[in-house]
Amino acid sequence: MPDKADKGAGLSDGGAGLSRETAARRLEDLRRAIRHHDYQYYVLDHPEVSDADYDQLMRELLRIEAGHPDLVTPDSPSQKVGGLAAPTFSPVRHRTPLLSLENAYSQAELEDFDRRVRSLVPGEDVGYVAELKIDGLSVALRYENGVLVQAATRGDGEVGEDVTANVRTIKTVPRRLKPLGDGARRALAQPDLFSRAPSGWTMIVRGEVFMPVEAFEKVNRARQEAGEQLFANPRNAAAGSLRQLDPEVTAGRELDAFIYEILRCDPPAVAPETHRETLEFLAELGFKTNPESRPCPDIAAVAEYCRGWDERRFDLPYETDGVVVKVDSIEQRARLGVRAKSPRWSIAFKYPAQKAETKVRDIVVNVGRTGILTPVAELEPVRLAGSTVSRASLHNEDIVREKDVHIGDTVIIQKAGEVIPEVVEVVKAKRTGAERPFQMPTTCPVCGAPVVREPGEAAHRCTNGLACPAQVWESLVHFASREGMDIEGLGPKIIDQLLTTGLIHDPADLYRLTEEQLAELERLGPKSAQNLVRAIAASRARPLNRLLFALGLRHVGDRAAYLLADHFGRLERLQAATEAELREVPEVGEKIAASVTEFFAQDVNRDLIRRLVESGVNTVMPGSGAAGGGTGPGGTAAAKPLAGLTIVLTGTLATLERGEAEELIRNLGGRPSSRVSKKTDYVVAGENPGSKLDKARELVSSGQAPGLKIIGEDEFRRLIGRA
Repeated sequence: MPDKADKGAGLSDGGAGLSRETAARRLEDLRRAIRHHDYQYYVLDHPEVSDADYDQLMRELLRIEAGHPDLVTPDSPSQKVGGLAAPTFSPVRHRTPLLSLENAYSQAELEDFDRRVRSLVPGEDVGYVAELKIDGLSVALRYENGVLVQAATRGDGEVGEDVTANVRTIKTVPRRLKPLGDGARRALAQPDLFSRAPSGWTMIVRGEVFMPVEAFEKVNRARQEAGEQLFANPRNAAAGSLRQLDPEVTAGRELDAFIYEILRCDPPAVAPETHRETLEFLAELGFKTNPESRPCPDIAAVAEYCRGWDERRFDLPYETDGVVVKVDSIEQRARLGVRAKSPRWSIAFKYPAQKAETKVRDIVVNVGRTGILTPVAELEPVRLAGSTVSRASLHNEDIVREKDVHIGDTVIIQKAGEVIPEVVEVVKAKRTGAERPFQMPTTCPVCGAPVVREPGEAAHRCTNGLACPAQVWESLVHFASREGMDIEGLGPKIIDQLLTTGLIHDPADLYRLTEEQLAELERLGPKSAQNLVRAIAASRARPLNRLLFALGLRHVGDRAAYLLADHFGRLERLQAATEAELREVPEVGEKIAASVTEFFAQDVNRDLIRRLVESGVNTVMPGSGAAGGGTGPGGTAAAKPLAGLTIVLTGTLATLERGEAEELIRNLGGRPSSRVSKKTDYVVAGENPGSKLDKARELVSSGQAPGLKIIGEDEFRRLIGRA
């Protein structure tokens, strides 16, 4: 812990009053202390300080870094989100292949595995380590000089995807490894290599990124409120979260990770003799390892471990679908070798799918944001895989027909590692004749409008569009969501009240709301009303891709919205595009192209967009080459102080909201951009700046952008005439 006597230094002036040398020393002390407490809290679950004391350390770090932005480092604890929203994920060829595992489904198959192992090392004692098989996503993490520089998904084992920016948001993945003490040196071939901290070396480790059950349920509740498709299980949720184009979205998903293997070390300094020593060494470096791993002297002990976790696994805070069994001796592993795709020294024992019998009380139909009708089986509650199940999605009419599910049927439901159960089959032998076939409604159960099923599609859809109350509510929740216009404080309950009182009818009406109107709503006083009006105003400056996603065009998710916005640059150009022009955009196929043209052809949607534009909502994609120029309203470029300048904001500004700052830049003739390049004129570094600052420094120091200037918030305010 830093000395309390130092804590107040530099706080009143944001750290700028400290000399550069003093600030650098203080930052190193603070970073070391915060990393230690992060490890104690997130990895060991054993905090040593109160939240208030931790927050005080973090606040001091942020203030000093704000006063000395040139001292911000990529591995600083302040850098929670480490990268720009990416248009795609770059391929990464693994230096060491990430092998898959052969599966076993019974004790007999475990014993067969044991016999094969022993036949290859005849006469030797063979010990195993049993670990819970985490239901997540395998990743490889590369550290250079102790600092995380790359994270990649497994992919096909040979080539994965670069997800470094997203993995950096996972609190249990260290950005910088811990210095090694004497206790760790027994695992080293060259103990003098690590005297105080890892240096002069590269290490690649493998682990599993997963979403804890509590976080999964939280994400699905939010998606349900937003009218979005639910994740089927934590593994799907983890995979989807790790492949988000915007790291800020990943950061909000509360992912976790266990590390279990050293794939490579250059120079070859690490020489553990057993898997147990490997796990101990990884923990010494600051990685989170699974505490449920157990040494097993023989395969009988392995089988006992598997049986013990068959029921207890549902008490865990994460999903597991089996046990990974590994030969403990590293030397024996080397002699056992590998097959083409899997090692001979390891196997995965998979638990059978969990099934239960229950009855279908009813089949109801939900109406989603895009008008799709989804049949849902309401079940007699039954205990299954550690939780009580009372509903199961039947997806569409074809599934209901294929499985021949009737209201009143006795059915078998199953969870095969999935939190959302599926109806496996109907127990037709238990039919009494009182069961009723399900009929998909021909009119919307909410608004009564006709329901259609387009040729070649499985889904039925309400034809009433935003005139359907269910779709209006869902569309507004979606519009305000974090991935959309990110209107903080505008949740489903507030939207309910706004619709009920008639204050709004569609998203454009949000921008006409006043503090006085909102203050009249239940549980929304003057202060909350003021904050909500500000949040709505700030959303005007969201980039075009966020607006497109928020509008909820059918088949247009966040990636398609980004690609379209980046290609066309301006909303009016996108509106005028033909299907053929839309299909020229990479990854945009016939369905998306048809959906976009259909959306913009409808009078109600054109009117909505017209009113959004009149309300001041941004319709330009910053940084897009297709966005074009323009000086904005009110005068020529020559009369504006920022005319022709490209300005990038990074971090949090103390006196200006991000949207407000970007709007000021536009009004003064400049162009706010989300990307740092050779053409950038200014990078404004606020508190907690991200990798944009690193990129700017790199361009300046290399001489690639001699005209680029890095400034703080005070200088930015002088630049825009607000000092």
